[in-house]
Amino acid sequence: MKKRFDKVFPWLFVIGDLAAVTISIILVSYLLGDFGSYHGPEMKIFIIFMMVWMVITILRKDYRWERTSQIDNLFSKLVVSLLWFLVIIAILWMPVIEEFNSLLFFSVLSLVLFLFLSLYRVGTYLVVRKYRSKGFNFRNAVILGNGQNGEKLAKVLKKRKDFGIRYMGNYDFSPEITQDKNQLKLFFEEAVAKQIDIIYIQELRDEKVVKKLIDFADEHYIKVKVIPGNALQLEKQLSFSRYGDLFVINVNEIPLDNMVNKFMKRGFDILFSLMVTVFILSWLIPLVGLLIKIESKGPVFFIQERNGFNNRIFHCLKFRSMTPNDYADEVQATKSDPRVTRIGAFLRRTSLDEMPQFLNVLMGDMSIVGPRPHTLPMNKEFKTKIEKYNSRHMIKPGITGLAQVKGFRGEIENPYQIRSRFKLDYFYIKNWSMWLDLKICFQTCNELIYNRENVY
Repeated sequence: MKKRFDKVFPWLFVIGDLAAVTISIILVSYLLGDFGSYHGPEMKIFIIFMMVWMVITILRKDYRWERTSQIDNLFSKLVVSLLWFLVIIAILWMPVIEEFNSLLFFSVLSLVLFLFLSLYRVGTYLVVRKYRSKGFNFRNAVILGNGQNGEKLAKVLKKRKDFGIRYMGNYDFSPEITQDKNQLKLFFEEAVAKQIDIIYIQELRDEKVVKKLIDFADEHYIKVKVIPGNALQLEKQLSFSRYGDLFVINVNEIPLDNMVNKFMKRGFDILFSLMVTVFILSWLIPLVGLLIKIESKGPVFFIQERNGFNNRIFHCLKFRSMTPNDYADEVQATKSDPRVTRIGAFLRRTSLDEMPQFLNVLMGDMSIVGPRPHTLPMNKEFKTKIEKYNSRHMIKPGITGLAQVKGFRGEIENPYQIRSRFKLDYFYIKNWSMWLDLKICFQTCNELIYNRENVY
């Protein structure tokens, strides 16, 4: 009875997905048609598109969510599935639709599909969470063994009713107890009687006992999960690699080690920076360059060596905002800094001095979002003061970042500022998602408009 929902949900999810895709295509077709007339795909092609989307959704198992999944996981799945769908549309349909509106139609459709599917999937996610929090679609779980991590997990399960995991108690599996065959048999009988669905194992070192538990679980369709020890709990991103029959834990793997994630981020960087270069930098560079040259002698660009991906040095581009000086690398800009020119003050206040870094993004030295790169002397100094500081170079530096939208921009006056920056950068690296990047981009726009006090 309690598992009926899991049998019905995948079909309901796929039907809802198809409805969202159908509404998106019809809506865009009418909006971009002549006086509201339909200009979308013919019925045969329409049916093919629906079948393609259904196949993609089913093959990629978009309907399958972990009970502890976050919204970020949903968006990651959606983006990849949508990219596959759009590629197939481009191949099958783009060549045969009217040429004058094909690119516009495809662009608007891509945006509307992402919007409608996002709304549908997030809405479904929230409804399912609410449904489970009311006590429906639950799983019974027990914890075997004694330890702090087991106690922490028990508290989480009791608190997070929306996971739909009902905590049924803890069993003491100390060596003295597990050696008693009757005690083990008693647990197996209770597990069947209580209809246990999930067993969490912690700190069990007896291989024979663990094997018996797994064999019993396989036979009774019970999921077994291992709670990592304290040392591994320090790392939030854990994955596994297989070497023949042997599995090993990847302790410090990050989301951007995944090729799909890396491709998505690089694709976004290229598309975004290319649009900025073509539509903004193409006229901004000559205009700002002329103003810089009129006010002071020197180059238009200020090119500075900074640490990038894997601590490699790259040449970071900026519009020159100061009069040429020999200590630009060592001394940060301060309020009312005499080195800053009038046009330079305007560029720094509006953050326009950073615009040439979109060229760095195109060249592959930087990303749109990531930890902000520091000068070489600052890097050397911070590395001696902050443990694991170099770990912020595990990914490409960014034009904007999580630390910047959380208020840590501009001059570093106190040690806590760089420590806070590092913590936020490290959090971003460990928890990257495409959704987080988009969120930071929107928050950056808000920062540029409303929060200018620390920028000079």
